[in-house]
Amino acid sequence: MKEKSCNKLEESKVARDAVDSSSLEQPLLRVRGLCKYFPIFNKGIMRKQIGIVKAADGISFDLMPGETLGIVGESGSGKTTVGRTILRALDPTDGEVSFFCDNDIIDLATVPRKRLKKLRTKMQMIFQDPFSSLNPRMTVRDIVAEPLIIHKMAKGKELEDKVTEMLIKVGLQPEHKMRYPHAFSGGQRQRIGIARALIMKPLLVVADEAVSALDVSVQAQVINLMKDLQQDLGLTYIFIAHDLSVVKHICDKVAVMYAGKIVELAKTEQLFKDPKHPYTRALLRAVPSPDPNIKMEFGLEGEVADPGKLPPGCAFHPRCRECFDKCKSEIPELLQLKKGGLLSCHINSENKKEK
Repeated sequence: MKEKSCNKLEESKVARDAVDSSSLEQPLLRVRGLCKYFPIFNKGIMRKQIGIVKAADGISFDLMPGETLGIVGESGSGKTTVGRTILRALDPTDGEVSFFCDNDIIDLATVPRKRLKKLRTKMQMIFQDPFSSLNPRMTVRDIVAEPLIIHKMAKGKELEDKVTEMLIKVGLQPEHKMRYPHAFSGGQRQRIGIARALIMKPLLVVADEAVSALDVSVQAQVINLMKDLQQDLGLTYIFIAHDLSVVKHICDKVAVMYAGKIVELAKTEQLFKDPKHPYTRALLRAVPSPDPNIKMEFGLEGEVADPGKLPPGCAFHPRCRECFDKCKSEIPELLQLKKGGLLSCHINSENKKEK
């Protein structure tokens, strides 16, 4: 379904113009006006499309080599859809995804499937659930070696050496190669998943809630491992998460999503120090503090907006304590702030908080 209600001449153009592309360095990834819509059908024999779900709507950002971009938001905000659409696990409805690879700029949104298979060596995904993402009938050796075999990148002793080397890099032992996934803990299984994703030494890695299924103590180990591997292998991450404390530790900049749109994008330090959007502030207020004297605040009421039936105006306005009449009737544009970053909010534009 090629639904064009994303409207390149309006919303997507605003998103494209808002992104700061002043850097002289070539971005590894440049996303402009990315949309992914899913059709809604009625029940019955004569199925008829009655609407669309705007899971991702006009997403735009630049990602430089070696950077880590965090994408955060509540469940249902469209984070995973954005990650999968960038990698073409899902075909985009609209938009551009420019990937700088081998001294060439490739639009992943339109590249033919035959060429896309070759590009899989340059971009990989780490999945959320370390239990269901590994084939229980394959040994660790077979799981980690499979990408190299499929893409004919190694065989024989070279293949075995690369598998052993990668297992050691992620903190596992060579003797673990012939064991099956059920013999490992959750943290160890996620290390196997990381080894599988990195065995081909990709340029871009999308980590989809890579530590959310792990214990807190194990989360810290896996996050530190990912940071070390980023330095060793020159990786660029898109880190999808809902835990802001984890994002603060690993990400260079953060995009906050709500109802399929980016509502704020800023450098991590700037976002945590001076959040502009009411939704971002509400998320930060809900982060637990180790200080027992600080009372947790839950600034959000109600449920995430239904992307298949969005309210008029700003999608966040029914839950926003600061909204006014304009918020209920006009969709805010994603605009560049004077101090850097992007923001989509009528309140800040009215009160001139972006000075």
